[in-house]
This record gives sequence, structure tokens and C-alpha cells, in this order.
Amino acid sequence: MVSSPALVLVSKSLLRNCNGVSSVLAQRASSTWWGDVKMGPPDAILGIAEAFKKDPNPKKINLGAGTYRDDNGKPYVLPSILKAEQRITESRMDKEYAPISGYPEFTKHAIALALGDDNPVLSAGRNATVQSISGTGALRVAAAFLNSFFPGSREIYLPVPSWGNHVPIFKHAGLQINSYRYYDPKSCGLNFTAALEDISKIPERSIVLLHACAHNPTGVDPRREQWKELSAVIKQRNLFPFFDMAYQGFASGDIDNDAFAVRQFLADGHDIILTQSFAKNMGLYGERAGAMTVVCRDKDEAERVLSQVKILIRPMYSNPPIHGARLVTEILKDNQLRSEWLKDVKGMADRIIGVRQDLRTALEKLGSPRNWQHITDQIGMFCFTGMDQAQCERIIKDYSVYLTKDGRISMSGVNSKNVQYLAESIHAVTK
Repeated sequence: MVSSPALVLVSKSLLRNCNGVSSVLAQRASSTWWGDVKMGPPDAILGIAEAFKKDPNPKKINLGAGTYRDDNGKPYVLPSILKAEQRITESRMDKEYAPISGYPEFTKHAIALALGDDNPVLSAGRNATVQSISGTGALRVAAAFLNSFFPGSREIYLPVPSWGNHVPIFKHAGLQINSYRYYDPKSCGLNFTAALEDISKIPERSIVLLHACAHNPTGVDPRREQWKELSAVIKQRNLFPFFDMAYQGFASGDIDNDAFAVRQFLADGHDIILTQSFAKNMGLYGERAGAMTVVCRDKDEAERVLSQVKILIRPMYSNPPIHGARLVTEILKDNQLRSEWLKDVKGMADRIIGVRQDLRTALEKLGSPRNWQHITDQIGMFCFTGMDQAQCERIIKDYSVYLTKDGRISMSGVNSKNVQYLAESIHAVTK
């Protein structure tokens, strides 16, 4: 059979097309959809934990993690939580979905813990409170609400420094980040004059973030009279206060004392946003129990705000987990369990306060020329030691004391068995 010229041309064309398709398919097969994705930097805290695990030094200390440890360096489950868990197990509660806004009893008791049972905000129904995925989730929901509805500038002002996750959370929600001075590296304390000066220059109708207690990462808090002065300036500048409260009760051992700033601002006539976490004060790190509250002008406004917050939550995670919320509720609604929990949280706070004093005393006995008063002046889980990056790198390399390179240590990693070695190590790199 003899092919016609036209048939030969068609055959050659088909062959070229097939070869072209094969070439494209081969090219696609040899590549990947995610070939351009670059390796992200490791998390600073998780990197410390990994390095700590690999270190063979029997004297090694991990001061990076933000979780409470007992005097033996072990994770601690509060006795009151164990009792609450037993009650929940025995009651055979179902595993149905919580409402979008969360477990109703939880939100009721969570905000009452923060504001006080007799706060007029609660009696007037001015709070729009939702359960969240711990404090991180509360911040993210609050940020989404602000970006959608805040009537002023979408710019939020953070203290320098602030919790490392604040910036990415607010950026992810679309807010613009700015800052105000807060920590004084020279005194390892609060630079109140600078903070006041910067806040007084923030444009009106902007958002200002405040750590309610146990400032993370410095452990430096304003005194009560300073909180009152901050409240006055923020009111005068017509700024919107956003309180992050992750350590109520855990900071000083007194839930009312740790909530002072929040309650003072409300008494001064501010409407606020408040985020809460029960990770630290109840040891519920993995249960992810938190709350977010918008304090509104009246009940009608609160109902409208709540409706919009629920609309924001629905595509995020639909509804929050129930077990941690039930544990918190069981503690807060039962007078006996609540009393036991208050003793538990005070015990944790007192241990942290005690090892602060022990570390300072040990450093002073070693003859350190430095003033270590800031160790006991600061409060809460974290301490800014005042060590610079070179000193931090040396204490990690030579003494196996693991910490972040800004000199922050988690006081929960310090105990009666390692405090002397820690003091000697700090003294060796700072003398």
C-alpha cells in the first residue's frame, strides 16, 4: 500500500503532537507541584528542646519551654484537675458538638473569673464571650473581628518586646503592626516613662495591646498606680485597649490581684477586648481551653457582636473542643473544687517565686558584681536575665544551659536540684 502525500503529512503532524504531549507530560512528571516551597526556619523554642535532648551532659538544664514543671522537673497535673476529670468521666457526658460560641457554662464562668462575679459588665450583659482554642485561638478570633469591624485604624501597637506569636497572629489576620517602648535592658525592668511617652503619641482610634499580668517574655509588669496612669492616657488618646491575659492566678498566686489591670480599665469606662488562656493556671496545655470577650456598650451591642464573631469562627474551626472546657467549668462552678484549685495555682506560683529568690541569693553569694534584683522584681513564668547573645551562646555551649538567645529563661525549669549549678553557670559567663 502506497501512502498519499497528504496522509504522510497528517501522520508526521500527529507524531510531532504526540511527541510534544509526551515531552510536556515527561516534564510535569519530573517536576512537582511544591518544588518551589523553601524550607522554613525551625521554631526557636522547639529548636532548644531538640538540642537539649541530644546533649549528653547530665547537668543540662532546659529553660526554654513555657510549661510548668514541679521541683523534680516533671510535668504537673493539678490534683483539682484530676478530681474534675474523674467527675466528668463518671458522669458519662456525651461527645456532641459544642455550639459555635463554645460550651455555655464555660464562657459564663471564664469571664466571671476574669472580671469578678459582681462586675456590672456581667449583670448588664455587656460581654460577648466565646470559647476559643486556648489563648492563641482567642487572639486569632479577636484579630479577625478587629480587622472586619474595628471602626478606627487597623493598626495594633505591641510592647517591645512581646510574646513571639503576637506579631504573626495579627499579621495573619490582616492587621498592621506597630510598637511602643516597654522594657528597659539597662535596669531589666519597665521603662514606664518611655511607654507612656510612646502611647501618648499613638494616633487616636488605634488598638493598643496590653499584657494583663506576667508580661511575656520579660516578667515585667506595671505597678497599680502605673496601670491607672496608663488607663488615663489611653482614655485621653481615645485608644482601644486589647488585654491578653494568659496567667491569671499563676503570676502572683492571687486571681484578683492578677486581674487588677483588666478590672481597673473597665471601672475607668473603657470597653475592651480580653483574651484568656487556661493552659498555665490550670495546667491544661494540651486541652486548648481559652476564651475571647468583647466588652460592649450595652446588651444589644453585645448580641450583635457575638453574632458576627460566630460567623467568623464558623469557617475557622466550626466549634471548639469540649473536654478542656468541661474541666474548667467543673472547677469554677463547684465551690470545693474551686477552693482546691486556688490552692493548687497558688502552690505553683509560690514555687516560681521561691526559685526566683533562690537563684538571686545564689548569684549574690557567688560574689557576682551585678545587681540581680530584677530576678525577684519580675513575675510569672519567664525572666529576662539581662544576659546578652554572646553570653547566652556561651552558657549553652559550655554549661548546657538551654535558653533563648535574648536571655529569657523559663523559671519553671529551675528547681532546688539545679538552681546552684544554674547560678554558677550564669556567674561564669557574666562576671
